[in-house]
Amino acid sequence: MKKSLLLYLFIIILLLNIFTFMYFSKELAFEKDKTTKIEAKLKKELEAVTTKQSDANYFSLEKNENAQNYFNPDNATKTIQVEKLIPFVTEKLMDLNANPKGNPYIGQDQIGANKFIINKVRILNHRWIIADFSDGEYWGEVLIKYFVNDDETVSFETFQTLLYQK
Repeated sequence: MKKSLLLYLFIIILLLNIFTFMYFSKELAFEKDKTTKIEAKLKKELEAVTTKQSDANYFSLEKNENAQNYFNPDNATKTIQVEKLIPFVTEKLMDLNANPKGNPYIGQDQIGANKFIINKVRILNHRWIIADFSDGEYWGEVLIKYFVNDDETVSFETFQTLLYQK
C-alpha cells in the first residue's frame, strides 16, 4: 500500500510538473507574440508621427533649402547662419511685446484693457513669419514680412492679420 501510494504521488507530481512546464512555455510564447505585435504597432505609429512632423516642417526655414540659399548664396561675401538667424529674428519680434500699446506688428488696435502680444512665432522661409497673438481674451494670427538688413538689423512689415471671434 505504501509503495502504491508513493507511486501515485510520484505520477501526480510528474503530471503537475508537465502541466506547469507546458503552461509557462505557452505563456512565454503568448507574451512574446504580444510583444512583437505591440512593437510592430508602435513602429507604424512612430513612422506616422515622423511623416506628420516632416509634413508640418515643410514650411519652415530649417527644412527649406531654397530659403537657406537666400542667406547663404555661393557668390556672397557675407552669409548668415540660419541656426543663429531663427532665434535672432524671433527674439527681435518678441522684444516688441514690451511696447505699452502692444506689439506694433500685430495689426490690431487694443480692444480691451490688455494689450495684444505675440505668443508663438514660426519662421516659414527667408521672407515670411506667421505668429499667434492674444490679449488674454481675443486671439488671432498675423502674417509678417521680414527683412534682414545689411547692418544685421531686422525690419518687419505686417502683411495680413486675422482676429478670431470670441
